[in-house]
Formats: sequence, C-alpha cells, structure tokens
Amino acid sequence: QVQLVESGGGLVQAGGSLRLSCAASGRTFSMGWFRQAPGKLREFVAAISWSGSSTYRSDSVKGRFTISRDNVKNTVYLQMNSLKPEDTAVYYCAGGPLLNTIPSTYNYWGQGTQVTVSS
Repeated sequence: QVQLVESGGGLVQAGGSLRLSCAASGRTFSMGWFRQAPGKLREFVAAISWSGSSTYRSDSVKGRFTISRDNVKNTVYLQMNSLKPEDTAVYYCAGGPLLNTIPSTYNYWGQGTQVTVSS
C-alpha cells in the first residue's frame, strides 16, 4: 500500500512562491498534482513520469509551476511561482500507473494541502 503525504501549503500574497512536497511510502509510479477549489471539480495541474524524463502541465500553470521528483527521497515537488488568487485551492498529489491528466486513473491520493493566495 502506498501512502502519500503532502506538505508546504500555506498563505502567500499574489506574485509569491510556494513549494509543495509529496512524500511517498512504498513503490511510486507516475505522479501527479491536482487541485480543487470550493465548488469546483478537481483539476489537473502537473504530472511526471517515474523516471522524471516526461512532464506535463496544464495551460493555466505553464511558465509558473514546475514539477520534479527525487526517487532517492521518494518525494515529488511542485514549485509554484508567480502565484495568483485563482491558484487558491486544496492541492493533492496522486500516484498511478499512467502518466496523464485524468484523476480516476490515479490509484493513490494524499490528504491534500491548502494553498491560499491573497490579492
């Protein structure tokens, strides 16, 4: 059983930066970051292959967010720069066998970490 634990969320002003971490216990796979704002569906943010050689990001975060991983530490990161109020959401990391943008294809999920961007 894989457990995922996110950390690094918090309150930041618009234009600021945060770095989210997702520590995994057990075998890891392709990893993704998703977010969910109140009253909205969970949406894809970024994903990375097991080797780290392939990454995807949603259009809304391209040029601002970077996903990376350290397989020695079994940790995935989401570096978020130039944050906007519309980035406010609970951010979840997820692990699964496929590298894609669809939440239902990910088998393992963390508990989420709140990111709040003030204007």
